[in-house]
Order: sequence, then structure tokens, then C-alpha cells
Amino acid sequence: MKKHYILTIFILFLTAITLNAQTAGEIGLAFLKIGFDSRNIAMGNAGSVFSNGVTSQFYNPAKLAYNEDKELIVMHNNWIQDINSDVIGATTRILGLRIGVGVNITSVNDIEVRTKPGEAQAKFDAKFFSGSISTGFEIYNGIKFGLTYKYLYEQFFINEAKGSAWDFGIDYQTHIHNLRASLVIKNLGSMETLINEGTTLPREVAAGLSYVIDVPEYELNFIFGGEFQRFTKSDLNHINIGGEATYKNLVSLRMGYQSGYDTRSFTYGFGLMWNNLTFDFAYVPFQQGLGNANLFSLRYKF
Repeated sequence: MKKHYILTIFILFLTAITLNAQTAGEIGLAFLKIGFDSRNIAMGNAGSVFSNGVTSQFYNPAKLAYNEDKELIVMHNNWIQDINSDVIGATTRILGLRIGVGVNITSVNDIEVRTKPGEAQAKFDAKFFSGSISTGFEIYNGIKFGLTYKYLYEQFFINEAKGSAWDFGIDYQTHIHNLRASLVIKNLGSMETLINEGTTLPREVAAGLSYVIDVPEYELNFIFGGEFQRFTKSDLNHINIGGEATYKNLVSLRMGYQSGYDTRSFTYGFGLMWNNLTFDFAYVPFQQGLGNANLFSLRYKF
């Protein structure tokens, strides 16, 4: 009886959040939508279901509840159109709580200023910053809950603004072995006025499932999953799916797909593991002559 009660609460909560997301109008601080980890981006950026360990704080803080290790991650992202991001994150345990802290610094270089046709009169860089602290813990058998607080900053030319946002996540170990259900609500907050008005945050709701298959006789591990993702103010929906195959806990191959984008769809990547060190790479090809994105991550468990 308790099992059915827990599952019913989860489904009702998911339905209520999805219905509440039927609003319109949002675009700002797009760097929060790109992704924070090469592994997750290689699998369609379905981080609400695929994130683990130190990367959970960026996607679904509830998953921090599973993390027993002290862990560090650094990532560099060569996105398209001169967009570059650097991410650093760490997890530890403080007073019995699993805590994650993270920083994202993103810049768009050489934006041209024109007041008339012809050559640019000047160039400037746009800069963005996010600093976060997260925690995740169990609230009932099989149900994990997590939250993240983010400090945000943006600068365009001589204009700047600060703000803050909250993320909330749930992860549920279902009664089907190795099947998990996840739900996140991200970027609930506001920004100060920038020029004439405050930038609207890219509020996000994502929900999905992941399933793990172990094949011990061949030392193989597979994970498959996907999420429905909605950016509520821009009225945009995406389906993000992906998978990973790992051999002997030494090498992983990854692939994903993202629907609803005009210029990209498939994502690819791999991971190399050696003792406590992991190197991850993601490749995202773009259409319409925009180029390709390359992302590199290093993770270390203490």
C-alpha cells in the first residue's frame, strides 16, 4: 500500500508541475541552457536522468544523495559563435549533508558594435557567471530530494546586473530494478535591471526515466534514458534521449539526440577511466554553417 501511495504522489506532483508550465515568453541567460558536463551533453544533455556524482548539482541536485565520494570536476566548452565556458565543481560531506559547489564562467567574445553600415566601430565581450551551492538527501524510502541556490551575474559592454535562482529536484528509485524516475524545476528567480529591464531567466521543467543494464559475464554496463524538457516562458519543448555503453569500467561510448532545435540534433562522446580519474569528451555538430561544439571534462574522486 505504501509503495502505491509513494508512486501516486510522484505522478500527481509531476502532472501538476507540467500543467503549471503552460506559460509564455523567455530568452535570457541562455548559457544556463547549454550544459555543464561533457558526459551528459554527449547523451543528449538529458542531465535530469543521467547526471551523477559531482555533476548532479548542475542538473538534478537530488542525485547528490547517492554520492559518497569527495569529487572534483573541471570542464572547458568550445561552443559555437565564439561562446566559451569554463566550469568547476566539487562535492563533499559537511555535518552529514552531501554538499556541492560549482562555478560557471561563460563569455561571448568580439561582439561588434555598429551605428551605420560598414565596418564595426567597436567590439566588446559579453560575460556571464553562475556560482552555486547544492545539497541532496533522502526524504523517504527510494525518494531523494535536492535543491540548488545560484548567484548570477551578467555584463554587456558597460551594463551589468546581478540576480539569483533556485533549482529543485526529485529522483525516485522505482520498484522495477534499475529503473529511476527524475523530475527537476530549474532557474526560479530574477535578475536586476539591465539597461531598461531585467533579463528573464530560462525557467525549465524536465522529467524522465533512466534504466541500467549490467552484463557481468562480459564486463559491460549500459544505461539508456530520456527526458521531456520544457522551457516554460519561451513555450519550447524538447525530447532529449541518449545512452552509454561502458566496458570494464575503463572506456565508455555515448550518443544522444535532442528534438526541437533548428540547428542541431545528434550528440556524441566518449569517456576514459583510470583509477579515480575520468576524462570525458563531447562533440555536438551544428547545421547551417554554425560549426561544431567540443567539450572536455576531467573528474577526480578523492
